[in-house]
Amino acid sequence: MKQNCSIIYRLWPCLVLFPLLWCCQPKDDRLTIGVSFETLQTEYWVTSINAIEAACEKHNIRFLSAVSNGDANRQFEQVNNFISRGVDGIIIAPKDGNTVIPVIKAANRANIPIVLYNRSPAKDIGQYVTVAANNYDIAFHTTKYLCELARQSGRQWKALELIGNLGDINAVERSKGFNAAIAQYPNDVEVVAAVPTEWNQEKALAGTTNALQAHPDIDFIFSASDFLIPPIVSALKNADKYHPIGHEKHVLFGAFDGDATAYQLLKEGYLDADGVQDVFFECEASVQAVVDILKGNPPEKVLVDPGFVIHTKNLEAMAPKMWGAAADHK
Repeated sequence: MKQNCSIIYRLWPCLVLFPLLWCCQPKDDRLTIGVSFETLQTEYWVTSINAIEAACEKHNIRFLSAVSNGDANRQFEQVNNFISRGVDGIIIAPKDGNTVIPVIKAANRANIPIVLYNRSPAKDIGQYVTVAANNYDIAFHTTKYLCELARQSGRQWKALELIGNLGDINAVERSKGFNAAIAQYPNDVEVVAAVPTEWNQEKALAGTTNALQAHPDIDFIFSASDFLIPPIVSALKNADKYHPIGHEKHVLFGAFDGDATAYQLLKEGYLDADGVQDVFFECEASVQAVVDILKGNPPEKVLVDPGFVIHTKNLEAMAPKMWGAAADHK
């Protein structure tokens, strides 16, 4: 008994001070945002999630992340995990416009703001904010620039369109923008082939190779994503059609996104134009939207990134705004 009392006596200061020290620990009152991305397969998505993390750091917000690798059910589980952890907001780059609808409903039930990054829902259901590029306009103006180059040559050009995944609203809008621009130049450009790629480089390579074999006179290419540029270049090289601007066998070449590969080919004179998404605007706007909703000042339901067209003639002026050129313009 005396031994027990002696132990208690020696531990008494700790027993008294421990609760006091625990109570005095600084409480972390920062907001927390859970970020769920469908994929990190391309440079665009990697740059995006890093930019969102940087925007969270700028706003002193805790950043939680998850990647579903193309699995819509897994993404739904990831968001439910964020909800169970009590995050203050959710930013999601969804697999598509349909699978994100139950995610929106789950966030609404939990009364947690949700921002859709780069893709809109298939239906206007519930409370959410979408931050996305104007895919139609960017593709339209990029294609129009290429068509003007074609018109200046005084002859008709034969075009190939590489389409993304037609289950993705972004791909659909880019294709619509491309075709709307082409329609304004019926005497200058004729579309002779269209290749659905499903955002897959192997399918892009096979499709481009087959199109060039079936139509050896193809000399105008538009790609729905810079991600597909490497297989297109490979197919052009194999067909002896990969030549710089000014060469008699140069193929007019345009794409969409604004990554480092596109920037390099613009500098080297192989890519004529690229439609650029303003990644840094979209990421900052996504985080700011969560903050504004929590402050009771919700933004408009759709925040649009107008993007821009960069080409060899405005490269020096516009490159600092191109996310794929960031390494050269720090």
